[in-house]
Amino acid sequence: MGLTTLLFVVFISTSTTSGGMCCASKDDCLPRNFGHGSVVCECNASHCDSVGSVQLPQEGQFLSFLSSKAGSRLVRGQGPVLQNSTGAALRLTIVPYQKYQRIKGFGGAMTDAAAINILSLSGGTQDQLLRQYFAPEGIAYSVVRVPMASCDFSTRLYTYADSAGDYSLTNFTLSAEDTEMKIPLIQKAQAMSPRPLSLLASAWSAPAWMKTSGALIGKGTLKGHPGGKEYKTWAHYYVRFLEEYRKFNLSFWAVTTGNEPSAGQMTNYSFQALGFTPETQRDWVIMDLGPALHASQFADTRVIILDDNRLLLPHWAKVVLSDVRAARYIHGIGVHWYLNKLVPAELSLGTTHHVFPEYFLFGTEACAGWSPLDRGVKLGSWERAEDYAHDIIEDLNHYVTGWTDWNLALDLGGGPNWVKNFVDSPIIVDDKKDVFYKQPTFYSLAHFSKFLLEGSQRVGVSSSKASGLESSAFIRPDGAVVLVILNRSEEHIPFEIWYPEVGFIPMDAAARSILTVVWATQ
Repeated sequence: MGLTTLLFVVFISTSTTSGGMCCASKDDCLPRNFGHGSVVCECNASHCDSVGSVQLPQEGQFLSFLSSKAGSRLVRGQGPVLQNSTGAALRLTIVPYQKYQRIKGFGGAMTDAAAINILSLSGGTQDQLLRQYFAPEGIAYSVVRVPMASCDFSTRLYTYADSAGDYSLTNFTLSAEDTEMKIPLIQKAQAMSPRPLSLLASAWSAPAWMKTSGALIGKGTLKGHPGGKEYKTWAHYYVRFLEEYRKFNLSFWAVTTGNEPSAGQMTNYSFQALGFTPETQRDWVIMDLGPALHASQFADTRVIILDDNRLLLPHWAKVVLSDVRAARYIHGIGVHWYLNKLVPAELSLGTTHHVFPEYFLFGTEACAGWSPLDRGVKLGSWERAEDYAHDIIEDLNHYVTGWTDWNLALDLGGGPNWVKNFVDSPIIVDDKKDVFYKQPTFYSLAHFSKFLLEGSQRVGVSSSKASGLESSAFIRPDGAVVLVILNRSEEHIPFEIWYPEVGFIPMDAAARSILTVVWATQ
């Protein structure tokens, strides 16, 4: 019988004890402490820590990969799988017959700002940065979100059709930001990746001349009504974007119906937005976007509605998807992580899935440092890594199929951003030193993206008693099983992981760390 490999990604504390741990990675982190609770890992053209390609352990052994607030970053260890229980008071049991959603993937956004920062580095350091995300020795990003024209993380305001009255889009043209920056970097990333990247396009605003406000920013909608010339031209704009990117051999897995449609309904909103209600989004899909894509060479491109905060669910989904004329063109629902504390995941994500199980849920944007109370870059913040891990686990446990970070790279100030809406990123670039810093959030994402390959299916986890641990488990297409556990408390929690046909792995979870465990069975 072939080997079935079991991988367990465990968010636990600063140390683990499970007999026989050894073997630190040969590519160690070069730590830098900037006074925010933990460290970043500094990288340049010639050195960067890397977990490398993960080889399967021998039968009866497990491998582990540990990241911690104390400074470990995907450090490798090894030990034996035990045949008998250790008697730990807390046991987590994998329940493989309880099956849920399948994973699409994880990734980040190639914004203008991300491209500017990556290209500010020397050629060798640029390649090093892209390898960290996309190469086999990196963290297996498979999703890249691409803004259609400018957003706040641009240095200027523009669209691809700024000639007033150009309803035929005769003058539609990609920008220099696309052809000279984003596209070459996406092509490089694709060349490094062992699998095709899933590109996801989101538009922030239609051209100003098509809008009620006459401006790219602030409150405003398309002129007229769905089915009218502005709405039809905006749908055609999507097709033209896909056509132009295809000329560079880049095809898109999905498009969203527009970034944060609720923003375009807010008075004095400070940057690019296009307002839709769920009713106008529904009718635009029915009359314009759906037919335009269906009649084009991009009929297989997935359409994702909402692309906004989950507090708008389930209402938004009910309005759009309850109409079969719209629903037939739609494949998924995109959610952002902002304001998540205002609405429980079960009430929003869970309810939406139960009402519309045939439509996938997908995380389309998240970043740290967006809140006025905790703004901008914090080099070495472990709390932000925990925030990422908590949100990903909560999303995965409520039927979300993937999670997309925001900017792939920002500068030390959290930009550039034309409206000074500075935030954090998993990679921060210091172009003056020709280095970049991998934040704790980079490693938090890695413990998911590196191991939860496309097609992985979530399965049940049973805990022997209540504890401070949060968990989520998956079985990959290759038979590997992945369990993710988060402990954000300062409590020391010993426990063991049990898969009945395999055996026991004892763990000693002090406070606040990340562990990935891999083992094989008959």
